Formats: sequence, structure tokens, C-alpha cells
Amino acid sequence: MYDLAEFVIRAAQLIKPDQVEKMIDTLENFYKNNRNGKVLVMGAGRSGLVGRAFAMRLLHLGYNAYVLGETIVPAIGKNDLAIAISGSGRTRLILTAAEAAKEAKATLIAVTSYADSPIGKIADVVVEVPGRTKYSQFEDYFARQILGITEPLAPLGTLFEDTTQMFLDGVVAELMLRLKKTEEDLRQIHANIEL
Repeated sequence: MYDLAEFVIRAAQLIKPDQVEKMIDTLENFYKNNRNGKVLVMGAGRSGLVGRAFAMRLLHLGYNAYVLGETIVPAIGKNDLAIAISGSGRTRLILTAAEAAKEAKATLIAVTSYADSPIGKIADVVVEVPGRTKYSQFEDYFARQILGITEPLAPLGTLFEDTTQMFLDGVVAELMLRLKKTEEDLRQIHANIEL
């Protein structure tokens, strides 16, 4: 845990403030100027789980947030926002979804370790979150899962996902300040019927 925490702290120092500012500005402006717009969060595997947690907090903040793969995801278009989370920036499923979002004229935010990845190249806003030390030999997440391929230091990009979870929690905290939301405001929207 100490090693992972130290990595996250070092990674936080490497995340580019101008990229973070652009992402948060985009989310803030979207909230203030496009309240009826939809936010679609996309990620595969563990990145998808991180995305789900982020989408939930966006919902608590008052965004119309959805997660790719759920049955209740509506169509998105030019007044909407898509957020793609992919350490490699090459995960086929997420790349295909990101391309579809761009074709629908949605604004695309990419959270990835590689700004020059296919997803990074098509994004309107990119935030580089360190984590992956190299591209996996198998670029497709599902192929790596099926084959049981792991990478050194942390299996299957764990450092990216851990760092991204902390980063996105920080984004939520900053949005709370900018949107003047309190914890009680979020609690009002939090589920009151849970499994």
C-alpha cells in the first residue's frame, strides 16, 4: 500500500495543471451552460469501475451522467460530453465508443497515460495520468483478460486505475467548490433505495 500511495503522489506531481484546468473548465461550463446535456463515461474493466464511481459523483453533483454499457444510456449528440478512460488509450471497445461519440459531435475528454494514443488524438481535452510504464503487447483489454497477461509492477494497469480514481475524486472536490455544492447537496441526490 505504501508503494502504491507513493506512486500516486509522484504521479500527481506529473499531471499537467493546464490539462486538469481544461478538463475542469469543460465540466464546469457544461454544467452551467448545458444542464440538459448528457455526460457519458466510458471505460473497460477496472477503468470502467473507476468510471462508474466518477459518473455516480457527477450524478450527485447534478449532471445527467450515464455509464457506457448500461441499458438506460440514451443517444448522445453535439450538446453532450463523453469521457473516455483508458490507460493505453488504445482499448478497442473504448476507442470505438470514443469515435462514435465524436461522430455524434459530442465533446470528448480522454483520461489516459498517452496523449498521442488513438483516443488521445481524437479527444478535445486530454489529461495524461501516469500509470502504465509501457504499452501492453496485447493492446486490447479483453484479449489481455482472457489470456491472463499481466504487466510488471502492478497487474493490468493497476497504477493507472488507482491514480485515476484519486485524480477524479479530486476533480469532484474542485467541481463542488466551483459549483458551490455542499456534501448535503450531494446527499440529497444520493440513492435512498440501495441493494
